[in-house]
Amino acid sequence: MSFKKELIKELELFADILEYNGENKFKVAAFRNGANNIRRLDKDIKTMFEDGSLEAVKGVGKGLLAFIKDFIDNGTSTELNGLLDQIPGDVIELFNIRGMGARKVKQLVEEHGIKSIPDLEHACREGRISEIKGFGAKTEAKLLAEIEMIKESKDFLHIHKAMKIGNELTEKLQKLKSVKQIHLTGELRRIREVISKIEIIVLVSSKSDFLDELPNSFNFNEIESLFNVDRVELSSYAPIRTQLFLVENSNLLPQILFLSTGEEKFIEELQHKENIKGKSEEEIFSNLQMPFIIPEMREQDFLKHPEHLRKNSSLSLNDFKGFFHFHTTYSDGMNTLEEMVTEGKKTGFKYFTVCDHSKTAFYANGLDEKRIEKQRSEIDEFNRKSKAKVYQGIESDILRDGSLDYEESVLKRFDFIVASIHSIFTLSEDEMTNRIIKAVENPYTDLLAHPTGRLLLSREGYKVNIQKVIDACVANDVAIEINANPYRLDLDWRNFYYAREKGCRFSINPDAHSVDEITNISYGISIARKGGIQPEEIINCFSEKEFNKFINRKVKRN
Repeated sequence: MSFKKELIKELELFADILEYNGENKFKVAAFRNGANNIRRLDKDIKTMFEDGSLEAVKGVGKGLLAFIKDFIDNGTSTELNGLLDQIPGDVIELFNIRGMGARKVKQLVEEHGIKSIPDLEHACREGRISEIKGFGAKTEAKLLAEIEMIKESKDFLHIHKAMKIGNELTEKLQKLKSVKQIHLTGELRRIREVISKIEIIVLVSSKSDFLDELPNSFNFNEIESLFNVDRVELSSYAPIRTQLFLVENSNLLPQILFLSTGEEKFIEELQHKENIKGKSEEEIFSNLQMPFIIPEMREQDFLKHPEHLRKNSSLSLNDFKGFFHFHTTYSDGMNTLEEMVTEGKKTGFKYFTVCDHSKTAFYANGLDEKRIEKQRSEIDEFNRKSKAKVYQGIESDILRDGSLDYEESVLKRFDFIVASIHSIFTLSEDEMTNRIIKAVENPYTDLLAHPTGRLLLSREGYKVNIQKVIDACVANDVAIEINANPYRLDLDWRNFYYAREKGCRFSINPDAHSVDEITNISYGISIARKGGIQPEEIINCFSEKEFNKFINRKVKRN
């Protein structure tokens, strides 16, 4: 999460806690409005604070400045932490439920004795919440759905967080004298979008020596046998299960790597299991009379798809030439256009299409028509000086009726239109499907972004017939996005095979709001590999000449 987003999150929580504690309403409003004002700023907050320009922003007073200084210096708010310490942790968790503002939490705690998520769930299931003034049956149902989401996600981590822990653990284990080789395996090696378990294979000279060397802080509490080797569970190293396969015989390493990588039902469906042996994974597949399958694709339903869709994906960052759908300080990005392009060039991109938020996204400082022209002038000036071409795109909000949020006279001046939904998620499946299809049918739409709107472990996607949407994208020659943000990874990889069978084109984008987020492209690439997607199916892999042909395929761009 970017510095700006973290700051806004803390400011909003601070306002909620102040309101919960019955603080002066003007102070509450000052911090809540302050968070909104900072959200609209199109410059780096730290820089503005340091040069004094933040003081001139309307609504940013001394109290807010002091909060921001503390956050810059310490990465958190001392005052907020002090307030949080005074409230039981179970009550604080109620603030994490969407739809539960400070007033509702206070009402439930003080008037109804509901002081935890289990209390709230029990009250919902008994129908008591629907009877409370200000709630009702619909709110009760939504709260239950939110609670179920929290319960289901508590034992999972997003791929980037789990990968960070896995890599850190690998680095620490490699320093032990008894360790010869080490490999991430299981869900991390398959690149699942959310991870329930970190698994690592450790080739050791001696199991007993390894366990003696293992730092006390790792606290292993279980040793059991799996795949004929010992498996150790670390009890306190990570917030999810963390297991080590200890292998002494290097000849067993390919077999253990193979068996621990594939999803269990994938392994079960393979024939001739007695032939799961070999000097390498390639040899194991050969003994199974199968072509080698890359780790990412070793999923349960792989064998159910047509053979022509099972070809291993060779996709890598080296195939990428175009960097699309990224944000700058013109909307809610943390970095300028020049900074994003400079970093993108270092990553290997050759041309760029900036897609800041559109005017309906007021919460993200979306561009009105006047600021569109200002950005266009800056892009033109940049292109006169730079060898890397920048195209002006926009992430245009899909309105409730399926229209994009600019008139045709504005849309036709953009080089690239990304259509996306950021609001009104509660339509019926038919209404949402028709809404998206109408946007896809707009002749100016080039790409449908994060098509289901899901946020992994926090928000389910909206109800939509994704196959009908894919069909519409194919019929209208609109690419569909694989959003590489590890909190999204949307389109879901399980839909790739259908989309590929229909001839859909894809675009993989980190949806970067800062230079640090550009590297998220790697997660999108890994997820694309799960579905066998080839470079020729991705418009980011087009040469600039091919890209120009694509954006002019339906309407003539200026």
